[in-house]
Amino acid sequence: MTACAIEPTAADEDGTPQAGCTITADGCYAARLTLDGDSWFPERWTMDGPEPYAVPLPGNQPEEPGTEVQPMADGRVLIRRFADGRHNFSLLYPTGPGTGELLLGAVECPDEETRLWLLPPAPGGERAYALAVGRRTSAVWLVAGGTFGPEHLAEIPGRCSGGVWLDRTGRMLALDREVGGCTKAIVVDLERGGEVSPLLQIADGSDDRLLLADPDSGLLLIGSDAPSPGRQRLGWGVMGSTLPVRFPESLRLPECTVTPFAIQPGQVLMPESCAVALRIDGPLGSWVGVWRPDGRQVHHLAAPVGWLAGSGLWTRDGVLRLPYATDEVPCGVAELTAPEREARRATANGGTAGDAGPGDPDRGGTAAGETPGTASDSGTGGPSEPDPPEPAVAVEPVAPRPVPLGKAPLGRLVTN
Repeated sequence: MTACAIEPTAADEDGTPQAGCTITADGCYAARLTLDGDSWFPERWTMDGPEPYAVPLPGNQPEEPGTEVQPMADGRVLIRRFADGRHNFSLLYPTGPGTGELLLGAVECPDEETRLWLLPPAPGGERAYALAVGRRTSAVWLVAGGTFGPEHLAEIPGRCSGGVWLDRTGRMLALDREVGGCTKAIVVDLERGGEVSPLLQIADGSDDRLLLADPDSGLLLIGSDAPSPGRQRLGWGVMGSTLPVRFPESLRLPECTVTPFAIQPGQVLMPESCAVALRIDGPLGSWVGVWRPDGRQVHHLAAPVGWLAGSGLWTRDGVLRLPYATDEVPCGVAELTAPEREARRATANGGTAGDAGPGDPDRGGTAAGETPGTASDSGTGGPSEPDPPEPAVAVEPVAPRPVPLGKAPLGRLVTN
């Protein structure tokens, strides 16, 4: 088997901004690669205690900048190192003043153009997976939690990217697959030998990606150019629903890149009420947006100084926890509460649901007065006008046309 000749990066091929750290699905641990002078080393954060704290896990020599780390549910940290054409996997753990290391094995790629990176933390946190993308096919590997080292689980025709878990068992994995110049989200059943089913095919020729999913409510955050050919729009849908995908005008922010990174869990059967955290990257830097499908605005909130951008998670009661690191606080977690309820009450009483504009994220964690260029896309100050109708895109389920979101067999697969 020919090994990889170049070190891949962890960045997705679609250019999605990468998070500053990786957090377990249950929010207990986080891990990141950080600097000590000019040397990189792994660091584990414990986030479920009274105060967060960090444990450095340096090895015998500095790590390379492209090294990936991922926390496990037991507090150990998975590390992927690339050396001599091989991706080597180990589990790191603290041993008093030093760092213990359990070697797991290595993965060699089938050709020199293949890239491999870790998939997002799996539910449960006992297993970890990687995606190897070649010229014509993609492979899913179990790299931690198996019996005999890394295990090849599935071979999928086409080039895949992304990676979103759709259930609480770590069985259903959504990937964005490029075939014939178009990208469509698919479901890979890891308990059926990598059986592939369509998930998101909104229109002929459109690029349809799954960005985020919540198994409790079924809420999906979607990126697609179906409503605006050649330009990606952010939309939402619900697993198993017969309703079309919606593309709210409030999620269109000129000159900004909007990336969803966390959905409020525990909202069973209430997808419209889930709070969604957005990373917003604009000319003035990065900040946090909070949005709900049943709202019509994005609330712009200032991120804490030193935010590990794109990292964070919601609690079930609607508190957004954001990890940050500064010289004074090397391991901190800020908590923000979305002002959605207050904004909705103001709107119901005939007032305006205020919103700080992209150039002026609110510093206090509550809604501020509307400014030009806010999430309502009105382009003017003063009271908000109702948004224009949200574009909805659906495809008639007539073979051999692509299967729309509402008709894809995802609901059947998840409940098996």
